[in-house]
Amino acid sequence: QVQLVESGGGLVQAGGSLRLSCAASGRTFSSYAMGWFRQAPGKEREFVAAISRSVGNTYYADSVKVRFTISRDNAKNTVYLQMNSLNPEDTAVYYCAADLTYSHYYTATQPSEYEYWGQGTQVTVSS
Repeated sequence: QVQLVESGGGLVQAGGSLRLSCAASGRTFSSYAMGWFRQAPGKEREFVAAISRSVGNTYYADSVKVRFTISRDNAKNTVYLQMNSLNPEDTAVYYCAADLTYSHYYTATQPSEYEYWGQGTQVTVSS
């Protein structure tokens, strides 16, 4: 089992940047592919980015491609989401999630594929 705690959210002006972190408990962090999702008020939770267990495969939603970068440090049990060129449409609660998988290459994009979730961190982008 793994527990996830997000941090780094806040209020930023359009065009600005934020870096989200997600710290995971436990000693098997490298067994999990990791993902970031977001949910805006009145909308469904949507996929943002994912990274595989160990070989660094990444996958992004079209809406954030080029602007956002997902990375992980398995020695620190942490996954990051660097967000640049933010716009008001990026305003949402951002969640990290963990997918226990045998594949070193797989990046899951559906919420149902992830077994563990953090509590979320609010990102607000003002115009």
